[in-house]
Amino acid sequence: MKRRCKQREFGRGQTVHACGVVEWQLSIKAGENAMERLRVEPISSYLERRRKGPIYPVIVANGFVFLSGLPPFDPETGDVKPLPFERQVELVLDQMRMCLEAAGSSLAQVVKCNVYCTPDPSHFGKFNEIYARYFPTESPARIFLNVPSWPGPFDVEVDCVAVLSSPYR
Repeated sequence: MKRRCKQREFGRGQTVHACGVVEWQLSIKAGENAMERLRVEPISSYLERRRKGPIYPVIVANGFVFLSGLPPFDPETGDVKPLPFERQVELVLDQMRMCLEAAGSSLAQVVKCNVYCTPDPSHFGKFNEIYARYFPTESPARIFLNVPSWPGPFDVEVDCVAVLSSPYR
């Protein structure tokens, strides 16, 4: 049985249901691309040095922001170097925040995170302590996966999906 509730139209494609559900209806003009690839500096340049080609760590599509996993780049040099696990987590989450804000979203708009981490028994607890500082009230859906290793001297990477603060950029 489908649940029905009262709805209120707010214009610009937003409908708010009495049950709290918010819907965005994007109208895409004929011929308009519904997907936008974003360069975020200095992250894109750091990635290009490692991967040798144009890199777009953020894609905005139909009201959502898709963020690629990023290694913990040193904010001064762009290098990935051995760092304590806690500092790696802070760097990765700071970069995530910067990329989301560049796309017109925020950590508060994140709906799903995928955490990829090397298998060390202490990493899960340490990650959770730091993650709670970035998502203090309501954290997004999340999965924490162990990966055997990375092609570099780091232990953690996080990707995410967020909604735009407004579907109209």
